[in-house]
Amino acid sequence: MAGANAPQRDRGRIERRLLSQGLLFAGVDEVGRGCLAGPLHAGCVVLDWSRLRKLPSSTRSLIRDSKQLSATQRERILPVIEDISLGRHVASASVEEINELGIVAACFLAMRRAIAGCGAFDVLLVDGKLRISGYDGRQETIVKGDYYCFSIAAASILAKTTRDQFMRQQALVFPNYGFDAHVGYGTKAHFASISKLGICELHRKTFAPIRDHIEAAKSPTLHSR
Repeated sequence: MAGANAPQRDRGRIERRLLSQGLLFAGVDEVGRGCLAGPLHAGCVVLDWSRLRKLPSSTRSLIRDSKQLSATQRERILPVIEDISLGRHVASASVEEINELGIVAACFLAMRRAIAGCGAFDVLLVDGKLRISGYDGRQETIVKGDYYCFSIAAASILAKTTRDQFMRQQALVFPNYGFDAHVGYGTKAHFASISKLGICELHRKTFAPIRDHIEAAKSPTLHSR
């Protein structure tokens, strides 16, 4: 997330440079990396810049970091992104894959799956500092990319709305955990439900708070004599 004082004119600057070179580009971003429960989702988007430019500024301004938007704003801008996309895809890495591979490798896995479903392009714009391992195409890493690049922001919004919808559905399968509200993040309400109910299949057993809960549950309760 970029600082509030970052110049507005910097938004899209990287993408305009690539456009001037005649290159087609996609943005990729992940959502759910820091959650204690649920899969991780990644989105990949190729925007039609001729249509993006024609959007009213008030609409275009909503294509930004998904965490800065309310649920209502995300739902409002989602069909717009779908309408102005030349290609788009959302993919995930499961809880089992996160437990087995670790969170970084699982992020890359979800991203590669999203990229594979997005169609052909010349350059991949990646949010953050890390290059995606296992991806052989040209890629540029961009710190605060969900601010500076519309394509990355759009990917973030697609991934966020897809993941939130999945977690709301899982709230029906695993009731009383509040997954429809906190969508797996480590809120006070989430920790309270774990203390009361224990963990469920959606919890990431390799994440420290969940691992600590499992270890504590294994330890015999000591009673004073």
